[in-house]
Amino acid sequence: MRSTPLESIPVHLFTGFLGSGKSTLIRRLIDQKPQDERWAVLINEFGQIGIDQTMFDSRDDVIVKGLPGGCLCCQLAFVLQATLVNLLRLHRPDRVLIEPSGLGHPAGLLDVLRSEAFAGVLEVHDIVALLDPSRLDDPRVREHETFNDQLAMADAVVLTMIDRVGPEQVAAAETFARGLWPAKKWVAQAPHGELDVGMLLASGCHRPVREIATSEGHAALREAGSQVLVLDDFAQLEPAPGSPLEASGRALGYVTQGWRWNAEDVFDLDRLTQVLHGLPTDLRVKGVWHTHAGWKLYNRGDGAVSLVTSAWRRDSRLELIGEPEKMPPAQELLAALQACRLTEA
Repeated sequence: MRSTPLESIPVHLFTGFLGSGKSTLIRRLIDQKPQDERWAVLINEFGQIGIDQTMFDSRDDVIVKGLPGGCLCCQLAFVLQATLVNLLRLHRPDRVLIEPSGLGHPAGLLDVLRSEAFAGVLEVHDIVALLDPSRLDDPRVREHETFNDQLAMADAVVLTMIDRVGPEQVAAAETFARGLWPAKKWVAQAPHGELDVGMLLASGCHRPVREIATSEGHAALREAGSQVLVLDDFAQLEPAPGSPLEASGRALGYVTQGWRWNAEDVFDLDRLTQVLHGLPTDLRVKGVWHTHAGWKLYNRGDGAVSLVTSAWRRDSRLELIGEPEKMPPAQELLAALQACRLTEA
């Protein structure tokens, strides 16, 4: 029996700068998913380790694929195309959600989704840009080319992290979002990452804006894309107990540093959080850990920290992203982390 051809599958892009809450918002949307739909979710991380996919529970009606190690828009464009082809063929999703890296440029991603390989199969719906109101107080972010291009190319803006700022900042951010040009179809608030899934299901097709060229930094990475290693092999390597595997990278003015530990390595949660809290506040810090109190997911962006229970069982992971001068010496940090391990589970 021949399968029905795939056509006009809605694709939803969620852009936003580092730490704007994209993964949390997608998780909340999944909680509201229509029962008769199967979703495919692609999570792209700038870092080399891959933490965000550990936030998602395993389930038959939601397929989550992590693509760490660079930007989908340039370094991993070929990997994205191949991954999408396989997902569509094997799982035949009703809807696709894509979370690019916080440093990703949506122009290159749109090129892939609108390529001949997906003509008539994928239909790009509203591009949603997430905006943390506190970001507007940081001139380095306000003036960042990718940040501004993400907002310019978006069809809609969702204000996140609004539970962490005052009402004046929320009002200022909403005024800013509604004053953007081209004008946005809609602007919404998502306290604690909660966005009504109806906004997603009712979204129309992406409205093209003026041509926005990919930045010089992204263009250079795309040219060098053939030199980028696909990290599936690294992800499949199992660290030996007590001997973590290390991975690092550098691009677009940022560096990444991370490790993976064997699942048998158990960490003292109090000592571990003390080390993590001592890291420079400007760093983006994500980790999933096997601790004496169970598996825990640690997430820090813009100084705000969350520590929640996780169901992850494969390995312990840590990823740091930041400007080079803010990154601590790797070996000193590793020694401090290793000292947090317990000799017995």
